[in-house]
Formats: sequence, structure tokens, C-alpha cells
Amino acid sequence: MNQTMFPVQHTDEEWRRILSPEQYRVLREHGTERPGSCALNDEKRAGTFSCAGCGQPLFVADKKFDSRTGWPSFNHPLDGAVDTSVDRSHGMIRMEAHCSRCGGHLGHVFEDGPAPTGLRYCINGVAMNFAPA
Repeated sequence: MNQTMFPVQHTDEEWRRILSPEQYRVLREHGTERPGSCALNDEKRAGTFSCAGCGQPLFVADKKFDSRTGWPSFNHPLDGAVDTSVDRSHGMIRMEAHCSRCGGHLGHVFEDGPAPTGLRYCINGVAMNFAPA
């Protein structure tokens, strides 16, 4: 992915200073956290989930649901907050979800979510921060 197309840009060294090692691994190296390892998976309060890399609001809590996968799941992002691209890694084709502002890898989008969208944005909790309403 060409990082120069995003409004928020940092050098690799700057990202390493801004992010924790686990956030860097997920957001900048397209890693995945262990399922069930993030407290945001169990977050049920009203509020907003934002990108841990740049602070852009990504999802509101009323779009979150329990997918029983071990990762926070949402059926719809905030308008313009999340972009997707084709991910051909690991011998499969998936839709990657990334922050539209900084390009940080958030997770993947699957077509097995609830109505009305039928989508499941399966997001690494470490890639987000949560602010209660």
C-alpha cells in the first residue's frame, strides 16, 4: 500500500515512537492480535472507537456486535473513516480494512455480519482507542 496517499504520514522511526510495539506490529506491519486478548472486545458502553495511530473516529459503539470470534466486530464504520483493499496474503483473498486517514491496518471485512449491511468489520482491538460517550 502506498503510504504517501494518506493525510497523516510519519516515517517508520516516528511511528515506532508514537505506537506501542504491539500497535506498530498490527497497524504498520499488518499483524493480528491473539483472539480474545483485547479488553475492547468486551467493551459495551456507548462511545466511539478511534484509530490508535492517528485518532480518527472509526466506529460508534451501537454498530458493535459480539461475533464470537475474539475480536471487536462492527457492521458499519463511520462515513469515510475506513477504506478497504484486497489482501492476498496467507494464501487467500480477503478485504483488508484500514484507516482512511493514516493507512493503519485495522483488520478485515467479511460478508457474514448481521443486517442491515451483512458485513463484519473484524478489527484488532489494539489498533483502536475507545472514548466513552
